[in-house]
Amino acid sequence: MPPPERQAGIVGKTNVGKSTFFAAATLATVDIGNRPFVTLEPSTGVGYVRKRCVHVELGLPRCEPATGYCINGWRFIPVKLIDIPGLIPGAHQGKGLGNRFLDAIRRADAIILVVDASGSTDAAGNPVPPGTYDPVEEVRWLERELDEWIYGILLDGWDRFAMKVSTTGVSVVEALAQRLSGLSIGRSHVEKALKTSGLEGKKLTSWTREDLRRFATAVRRSKPMLIAANKADIPEAEDNIRRMRSELRDYIVVPTSAAAELALRRAARAGLIEYVPGDSDFHIVDESRLSEKQLKALEYIRERVLRKWGSTGVQDAINRAFLELLDMIVVYPVEDANKYSDSRGRILPDAYLVPRGTTARELAYMIHTDLGRTFLYAINVKTKIRVGEDYVLQDNDVIKIVAAAAKRG
Repeated sequence: MPPPERQAGIVGKTNVGKSTFFAAATLATVDIGNRPFVTLEPSTGVGYVRKRCVHVELGLPRCEPATGYCINGWRFIPVKLIDIPGLIPGAHQGKGLGNRFLDAIRRADAIILVVDASGSTDAAGNPVPPGTYDPVEEVRWLERELDEWIYGILLDGWDRFAMKVSTTGVSVVEALAQRLSGLSIGRSHVEKALKTSGLEGKKLTSWTREDLRRFATAVRRSKPMLIAANKADIPEAEDNIRRMRSELRDYIVVPTSAAAELALRRAARAGLIEYVPGDSDFHIVDESRLSEKQLKALEYIRERVLRKWGSTGVQDAINRAFLELLDMIVVYPVEDANKYSDSRGRILPDAYLVPRGTTARELAYMIHTDLGRTFLYAINVKTKIRVGEDYVLQDNDVIKIVAAAAKRG
């Protein structure tokens, strides 16, 4: 049984390269075009978190992933990505594809907000000259749309809800978490939102509409989100990215060129170049197989993207969404502590992304319910030390679970 699945939603207004980002991250076939509303329905695909594989640290010659893959000592661990339909102003009122957008975003644990850093698309997603539209304002109205949407959910039947909570003595945190559960908002998010909005301890029946709006904003802020500052290869993007990092301090801002990443991955898949997603350069296998136009395009990517920003940013955005925003770590469960293998002899076949703070027993349940139920102890394979059920897993741990034999009959 795999660990609980977390997923990131790729979000943004129309025509900012959102679907290109999704296609580059997953190599999925999606509609890509320079027009609004290319994405009409949410698409789901598999992306990967890139981590240095523990087989390198252990001095092993290789690993044998059962899922994902490993290249040059880099382990790529599968994660779910959702390409969510584009957003326009007024989406919370149902304008454009607003209802589909807002319904799809419920499913995301973290949000990668793709923004046109070059300022070459207006609020409705129509092409305009680079530098015309302000990407900081783009983030601000996207925030407002999300705030209004959450506020609308809270406001619907609020007075009746508040009175019920007050008269039944139900926990305010539990009641609000239940009310917002469809948004992937949990108890911890609610606790944080109550605290940051200054509403902790205030009776729900005393909340004003302004209190509700303030709480809605706090809820939105509690949902992990980073900015993929896309089209970073366009000259006008450079100053905008600098300004975004200065004015949007609540967010991680990652310069990206989704088009460059997609081109590199497709060229690598065709055997024209050697490129590992997330690398700062690529190697052309045989120049004679490439046209002059292709060579110029690759040199443009190298100069305008890789040398300027260090990578295309797509892999970095995915990594930071899962490893920083969702604060996940990687652990490697094995059955043979001496050979680092499973029952079939595969070396380090599984790499689990789990929330930081996960215990050994919780890992056992993730692997199989019976292992969790009959858990005896675990072995930290690196140190060969026996650990108990409350041992908190560390990043890159290799763990063997020891359980009692299941009863038969």
